Amino acid sequence: MKIDVNSLTDDPEQLKQMLFELQANTAQALAAKDKIITEQAIQINQFIERYEIAKRKQFGKSSEQLTGAGETFNEAEEIIDEVDKALLAEANNNKNVTIKSIPKRKPLPKILPRKVVTIDLSLDEQVCDCCQSQLHKMGETRSEKLEFVPAHIKVIETVRPKYTCKQCEKTGTGNQVKIAPMPATPIPKGIATSSLLSQIISAKYQYGLPLYRQESMFNEYGIELSRKTMSDWVIRCSELLAPLVDELKSKLLSQPVIHADETPLKVIKADRISNYMWVYCCGSDTERNKDMKNIVLYDYHNSRAAACVVDYLEDYDGYLQVDGYAAYGKTEATLAGCMAHARRKFIDAKTVQGKNKTGKADVALNLLGKLYGIEASLKGKTVEEKYQVRQEKSKVIIDKLTGWVIDNKEKVPPKTKLGEAMAYWCNQAHKLATYLRDGPINIDNNRGERAVKPFVIGRKNWLFSNTPRGAKASAILYSIIETAKANGLLVDNYLQTCLDEMANKPETLSHLLPWNSQALLEL
Repeated sequence: MKIDVNSLTDDPEQLKQMLFELQANTAQALAAKDKIITEQAIQINQFIERYEIAKRKQFGKSSEQLTGAGETFNEAEEIIDEVDKALLAEANNNKNVTIKSIPKRKPLPKILPRKVVTIDLSLDEQVCDCCQSQLHKMGETRSEKLEFVPAHIKVIETVRPKYTCKQCEKTGTGNQVKIAPMPATPIPKGIATSSLLSQIISAKYQYGLPLYRQESMFNEYGIELSRKTMSDWVIRCSELLAPLVDELKSKLLSQPVIHADETPLKVIKADRISNYMWVYCCGSDTERNKDMKNIVLYDYHNSRAAACVVDYLEDYDGYLQVDGYAAYGKTEATLAGCMAHARRKFIDAKTVQGKNKTGKADVALNLLGKLYGIEASLKGKTVEEKYQVRQEKSKVIIDKLTGWVIDNKEKVPPKTKLGEAMAYWCNQAHKLATYLRDGPINIDNNRGERAVKPFVIGRKNWLFSNTPRGAKASAILYSIIETAKANGLLVDNYLQTCLDEMANKPETLSHLLPWNSQALLEL
């Protein structure tokens, strides 16, 4: 506001009032500018944080392991208080030093066929170079190399002799013809055997080889096999195996703990744009126990609504280990949180913290590292032992971390990565501590995330499903393949056996469950 000095009044009271107004307007303008500057500073900081995280995701290591985090203090760079220093020092004092062993090449499997090639000296060379005496054999040296024999395709020609009665032909009483019935096959009147079908299915769903590439591969063998034909075969096989997946689902819903996750899927001819593949699993993909059921099942829906998981789990009231997605809270299950998700957010906060800086993110990460160290020591223990150790050691650390987050949450801007990590912990704290209640529960949902990963990798190759029917077929076949892998079975053998058995429409399916399939080869 500009003021003409020559037009000012000579009245002191009026001048005083104008001065007060001018001071108030100036203070208001400065406050508005400070607010704008503060908001811009916050936005700039958010952009920098997201840039650092995006840079790490694109160019950095995919591993979330931290090396040397919080082990040294740089007084010029540290942004922590005395309480944080004490927590960091306590965590570092309890670290165990591990020495990596030198990797050794494993021997080749004994079950592989072997061809022995002997490379010997000629008779002229089997004499001593010094005295020309005959050499005697003192031993031998053996080495092994792998040779690849390309796959070969053969035609199985089925011959069924026909029989008739010549006597009846002569007398004219009849002309009965007898012939043996055709054995049941997965594709009636089709040319595909169960071995060919299992090859096509495992190539696509286990190794991510789309049907159009398989079409080119068969063409190299001189066989015209269109992707449309193979697609029809795949859908037919999925319909044949659907009852087995239903049997696996009934076993899954009887387990005390289920892991769940979901990932988007592009379906060209779907009614909705948003389509999702949900995954439900139990057991472990790293440990095999005769008392543990390792099951991985996929379920396709054209929605991410809570009704999808509610309908699938029905009245399941066990533990459901998931991330923070709200839809899982609509089920009857007791939710267990994912510590890996909480840790990942603190890792993002450490990323934007800068190199060689020790900050509050290090405090949380060190405490979380102690929790994971305890879990590593419990590998192979009974559920009772896990519960006892968690109550004695892990509960104290979680309570300490929760208290630390509550004390520092108000000191950190909420829109920063560290603020988001603390807010996530506060919102999920009761779920993150659920694993303390019972031994079978895991500390995180990595089991579910690893189960959905094969689908995500395959999706990068075949990109999309053409129809919802094809997406449902993919869900069934992924379920069979991943469950077989989780139980240490050869996928090709298991698929062949299941296709042959289901073609005969067995009365019961219990003998086809992976843990009951005694005739199948194990890895």
